[in-house]
Amino acid sequence: MIEKLRQTFIETMGGEGEFYTFFAPGRVNLIGEHTDYNGGHVFPCALTVGTYGAARKRTDKKLRFYSLNFQSIGMIESDLSELVYKKEDDWANYVKGVIWAFKEAGMAIDTGMDFVCVGNIPNKSGLSSSASLEILTCKVIADIFKFDVDGVQAAKLGQYGENHFVGVNCGIMDQFAIAMGKADHGIFLDTATLEYKYVPVHLAGYRIVIGNTNKVRRLEDSKYNERRSQCETALADIRKIYPVQSFGALTVEAFDRLAHAIKDPVNGRRARHAVSENQRTIQAVKALENNDLTTFGQLMNASHVSLRDDYEVTGIELDTLVEAAWQQEGVVGARMTGAGFGGCSVSIVRQDCVDAFIKNVGDIYKKRIGYAAQFYVVEIGDGPKQL
Repeated sequence: MIEKLRQTFIETMGGEGEFYTFFAPGRVNLIGEHTDYNGGHVFPCALTVGTYGAARKRTDKKLRFYSLNFQSIGMIESDLSELVYKKEDDWANYVKGVIWAFKEAGMAIDTGMDFVCVGNIPNKSGLSSSASLEILTCKVIADIFKFDVDGVQAAKLGQYGENHFVGVNCGIMDQFAIAMGKADHGIFLDTATLEYKYVPVHLAGYRIVIGNTNKVRRLEDSKYNERRSQCETALADIRKIYPVQSFGALTVEAFDRLAHAIKDPVNGRRARHAVSENQRTIQAVKALENNDLTTFGQLMNASHVSLRDDYEVTGIELDTLVEAAWQQEGVVGARMTGAGFGGCSVSIVRQDCVDAFIKNVGDIYKKRIGYAAQFYVVEIGDGPKQL
């Protein structure tokens, strides 16, 4: 893939001048979904699949972008003087958004660049191909334009670009998990404070299996922003009777005492998920630290039920994958992962059962949904790097 990337860079951008290659991973969230913008905890990990990029500084102000994953779109050209969102620029808006975020943070780049990328994260699957591209861009800009940017700052820049340039009101989890990834470790992150710790993920005899629904979705077009707004409205209702910073600051018991203040019952369910999911995440990490994989799996299952019933972000495709997973031998736990509305499931499966799991769940899914799901047995990897 790296060799193909280098060849494509020379073919599309020309062979004059030195260029550099980079990698940023994708991520999967093991538990803690839709808690990151609610001031709660998340527990994601970086993967060994991700996005590769090649880049070179230019002497003028031009920006040229090309992706091997979107070859039909061809070359996308822009300019440092017109860093604005354009629908026709498609995937390159995520790159432009990061360049813009650097500028907004007082780190304006003085010349343009040529940029070619290719990813082996399934596009629009919920494994954060967009955040991977953003953190890759942060690494590219920091290295070739000599800015001193650490992982936490890169995560903030990526999120800022996605929120304010692309217009997706995402939390910081995806960018943080990718920018701060560490092999064989999950990241237990308090999104309210950005305090974090690495927790070893010991899966002796078990594997992480991702199931991709292959339902195409776009976060911008989904009800993601609506869910965030519902939580903000519910929190505002509670604040009229009790001063609380975020749902991450409430236990389930405290929430039950305050929930009567939430006017809209739908918003009440959204808030209940945000509170209960945060508590599940804290309990799940404790279970993992105690080598109690059984409890960790049970909390994964409960997470999916909450996302299905209270948050309503699963849908028939994800429910089919997860409910089929629960029926299989050797499955510790399974849940949807990512924003929902399609995307992926994550399951922890005993190693000797993985092949049967993929076949059986795949058969159930195809019979019910009408088209095939894809499955990936993944490893937990490191954060971004220059190759």
